Amino acid sequence: MITDLSSEYSILSDYIAELRNVEIQNDPLRFRKNLSRIGALIGYEISKELNHFKKDITTPMGVAPSLLLGKQPVIASILRAGLTMHNGMLDTFDRAENAFISAFRKPHGEGDKIEVEVEYVASPSIDNKTLILTDPMLATGSSVILAYEALLTKGLPSEIHVVCAIAAKAGVEKVKNYLPDGTHIWCGAIDDELDNNSYIIPGLGDAGDLAYGVKL
Repeated sequence: MITDLSSEYSILSDYIAELRNVEIQNDPLRFRKNLSRIGALIGYEISKELNHFKKDITTPMGVAPSLLLGKQPVIASILRAGLTMHNGMLDTFDRAENAFISAFRKPHGEGDKIEVEVEYVASPSIDNKTLILTDPMLATGSSVILAYEALLTKGLPSEIHVVCAIAAKAGVEKVKNYLPDGTHIWCGAIDDELDNNSYIIPGLGDAGDLAYGVKL
């Protein structure tokens, strides 16, 4: 299942617009805050689909029938840009378990095939748990697929949610076709194209550099 949250208006659309805006991008604090808020909002949407249970909660005045989350998810984020959305997810799922994957694009020339390498994985068991895999930019889909493969060394999740702020159609299709049936892909917006360097067009540029500074 693919959910494009830009298909109808919500405040998330404002945050996406600010992420794209070249003038607002000059404020890295604002950029990180917007990615964090997008993470929290998509986390809220995901929560509607998770298992829950009924419980009576005692108040000072009586008993309130309540619906509560069944099991906390494992939030897994691809370093470094994914840290921003990860923090937003934790604002929604404040008792979630956490996983981190270091994945980066190897240097390449214009038009060359993009190669992604995973160097590091820190994760609890994900066996029979809800896995939420976050990466702000879903371009070719290679980083998400390699991160998922690396996480499988920690178990087999019962359900998978892939979360991004902006995706390219090609990347969404690649992830949809590779990950198990039932995987839900959540996108703040989906753009049509990739350029020769596999950056999303119109996209927003390099999310990691905009959030944390240019790397060597």
